[in-house]
Amino acid sequence: MEEGILEALKAAYGLGVERLDVRRFGSGHIHKTYRVDTGSEDYILQAFNDQVFKFPEHISANQQYLLDQFDPKDLPFSLPLPIVNDRGTFFTHLGGELYRLFPFVNGITKDAIEQAGQAKIASEAFAHFVLIFLQADAERLMDTIVHFHDLEKRFEQFDVALKSPNVQVNSATKEMIGFYHGMRELLEKYLVYRKELPLRVTHNDTKINNLIFSEDMEKVNALIDLDTIMAGFVFYDFGDLVRTVACTKDESSLEWDKIQVDMNKYEGLLEGFYSVLGGKIQQRELESLPFGGEMMTLIMGLRFLTDHLMGNVYYQVAYPEQNLHRAQNQAALLRALIAKRGEIEVLEKKLKNKLSL
Repeated sequence: MEEGILEALKAAYGLGVERLDVRRFGSGHIHKTYRVDTGSEDYILQAFNDQVFKFPEHISANQQYLLDQFDPKDLPFSLPLPIVNDRGTFFTHLGGELYRLFPFVNGITKDAIEQAGQAKIASEAFAHFVLIFLQADAERLMDTIVHFHDLEKRFEQFDVALKSPNVQVNSATKEMIGFYHGMRELLEKYLVYRKELPLRVTHNDTKINNLIFSEDMEKVNALIDLDTIMAGFVFYDFGDLVRTVACTKDESSLEWDKIQVDMNKYEGLLEGFYSVLGGKIQQRELESLPFGGEMMTLIMGLRFLTDHLMGNVYYQVAYPEQNLHRAQNQAALLRALIAKRGEIEVLEKKLKNKLSL
């Protein structure tokens, strides 16, 4: 990193040291992230990607609102929001780019977990996030990515792409188009829930690598990546956990015949949300959680297939058919989740009895 940027960084944040050790950190795909060592304290420096997040001012406003709504001592983990610079803002212009500085939190990040107990710990952390902001007015939050989890809008985009695809529609693509067309019953259910359920403050990107675990994986030290915080439904956050944690293969796997639902991990996820939010949110919200797993899988499959039809304009691909293959992957998971509805219903009853909900 250029010396001029480092000097400006020190001035903007009052880092009274002669030298900063700055090195790339993590595996994030959206922002460039660095670890900054001052000799006495460590920070995370992030070069902000305003091509993906086109409204940084919305992110700042949301995060400031949240800062005013909770006492950090009420959370069992850290919520590392950006540090304010010398101008009293979260974003700093350095070398023609937007940067943010965060406190560094010790621990480890994982892209996947192996045990049901770890799934429960992760789920409890995201549920605690929802819990701490239950009294906040979610409708005061601004959209940082418009229509991010809006299933109705995703079907509209899919339908537009179908009218004038930018790829040859071969048999595999036709099969996927037919499959996703057939999932519109989930859209009808989504529209019902959208009318019935209250909006909450939700994280909206509940992947395992957005948690910092303790070294022994026994607890969560921090919940990170807070740019997608918006008004949403509780089933969004539970659903994305199911999609990314309870699946036996990751979303880039081509072994579609081996994609199944790991019910031990699913139970851990459901128990985590039930144990934290049971009795705190509406019963109808609790009942909507399994739908979230199906809906979030559907929405990602639709997005992948739509991007394939448009000629791969949004997601980075290593080869032309990768988005089609990702859509096939999500279709396999969605089929598996639908097939498990009966088992999931039994699991819900079991957990409600166990927790007296």
